[in-house]
Amino acid sequence: MSNKIIIIGSGPAGWTAAIYASRALLSPVLFEGAEPGGQLTTTTEVENFPGFPEGVMGPELMKKCKEQAKKFGTEIISEFVEVVDFSSRPFKVTSKGKVYEAETVIISTGASARRLGLPSEKALYGHGVSACATCDGFFFKGKKVIVVGGGDAAMEEADFLTRFANEVTIVHRGSAFRASKIMQDRVTQNKKINVVWNSEVVEVLGADVGRVTGVKLKDATTGEIREMQTDGMFTAIGHEPNTALFKGVLDLDERNYIKTIPGTSQTNIPGVFAAGDVQDAKYRQAITAAGSGCMAALEAERFLAKNE
Repeated sequence: MSNKIIIIGSGPAGWTAAIYASRALLSPVLFEGAEPGGQLTTTTEVENFPGFPEGVMGPELMKKCKEQAKKFGTEIISEFVEVVDFSSRPFKVTSKGKVYEAETVIISTGASARRLGLPSEKALYGHGVSACATCDGFFFKGKKVIVVGGGDAAMEEADFLTRFANEVTIVHRGSAFRASKIMQDRVTQNKKINVVWNSEVVEVLGADVGRVTGVKLKDATTGEIREMQTDGMFTAIGHEPNTALFKGVLDLDERNYIKTIPGTSQTNIPGVFAAGDVQDAKYRQAITAAGSGCMAALEAERFLAKNE
């Protein structure tokens, strides 16, 4: 029997889509994916999500969203989808060798922040290591932080962090930024921002005390390693949308984000919708992901009503 809606991926977009779809009595089936709850599960405190004046822990927020979706009748499968076939309706998705069919599909597989790949970075993620200044900058009031990167994203993060931190240092492995001139000028003219050139972070310090206390920097020219004190590290080396599953199936842009028709969550295949960071390279916030999840569910509901 074909389902009305399959949702691929959890996180704010997926759970919101599930809540709306299940309240519309569409009995959605949601595949949680390889990282249930998405990027918020690696965030400690979330203070910018409406309705939580005292803040809420990222994993707790996602747990509540999951419970809400389940309460209204979402079937949750704690697996990830391996293959999709959108060539005809009902659409088919395969997980652990089993094929599931659906009249509509909502994709909310999110994006993953690129990381340096250091064990010490992983150990301190959410405890001083972050990839989102707008999410976590507030926690560094009056402190010293570093930003790793050399593109526009790094410049934006550094500039934003000067609202809170006393001192921001950009660590760049090259001798020149890749960022646009206007962004470079904004950084060089900001007295709170310093730059360390030709250097890379080889270790994050503080795992023994549960918070970032500094970093070890390696000079790309001399190979010399030195320590630098800091209260936080923001990696700004890009995001990677989780779209490998959809290459050659859906239209992707030059950065591999799913293309949606502007102002909608519709992909190039009628009946297949995309929501959250998998199609949003610009905002990448929990609240915008949730909003687009709502859009996708409403559009899927209208599509079903029109095509049944």
